Amino acid sequence: SSEVATSPAKLSKTLEISGATFMQATPATWRMLLATGWQGNKQLKVICTGEALNRDLADRLLERVNSLWNMYGPTETTVWSTVYKVEPNSNRILIGRPIANTQIYLLDPLLRRQEDTIKLVPPGMPGELYIGGLGLARGYLNQPKLNQEKFIPNPLSKELDDRLYRTGDLARYLPDGNIEVMGRIDNQVKIRGFRIELEEIEAIINQHPVVRESVVVGRQDLLEDKRLVAYVVPLQQPESEQHLQVEASNAESTWQWQKVWNET
Repeated sequence: SSEVATSPAKLSKTLEISGATFMQATPATWRMLLATGWQGNKQLKVICTGEALNRDLADRLLERVNSLWNMYGPTETTVWSTVYKVEPNSNRILIGRPIANTQIYLLDPLLRRQEDTIKLVPPGMPGELYIGGLGLARGYLNQPKLNQEKFIPNPLSKELDDRLYRTGDLARYLPDGNIEVMGRIDNQVKIRGFRIELEEIEAIINQHPVVRESVVVGRQDLLEDKRLVAYVVPLQQPESEQHLQVEASNAESTWQWQKVWNET
């Protein structure tokens, strides 16, 4: 239940009394569980998904569980698309290889329009990660423009109705066939499993009457504490006018920031 999933103490107790041998959760949930002093279960197979898994968390989990698997895939491809078994002595945590009935293509990151020629990048070179296969969603409800942008016909397939989903992730194939994600081709970030478009937050901040421009970034000053940080250039105005405008928009701005915090 959601009550158990959001309570470290209840989740730890449930794992203990249930004798669970398999559990999927985001890195944020695993960190929350470890913070309670959870000692683990050597019969437990752990699936980590939803956001990037770092080496420190992986090592802490591997000390306590039977095996650790890093799963990658967006909601638009029915959550899982690749799988990678994390080993204790490896430096990098990869996303591995495609699961059954799934195809992964790394295409020239300069491909931004449907009419552009599809160009696969060679192993070792970064490319935008596209996903094909049976897991693809039909599309976004009542958003034809977004569907056209994100779901494109698959010119590499002989099936006329095959499509590819463009993830926006930048990745490369390694010599052994595993895939390494290197970042994003846009400004989207993930915090605690939630996708966040930084431009949308900047647009809200820029509506404030005393803000001339702003930049929002995802920062991780501490190892397990990724958060949003906004940098603001104020608009110079007469003090009295500025004060009135700030008072008038205070309630709305507070509500907007509360909404952002609740969603992340």
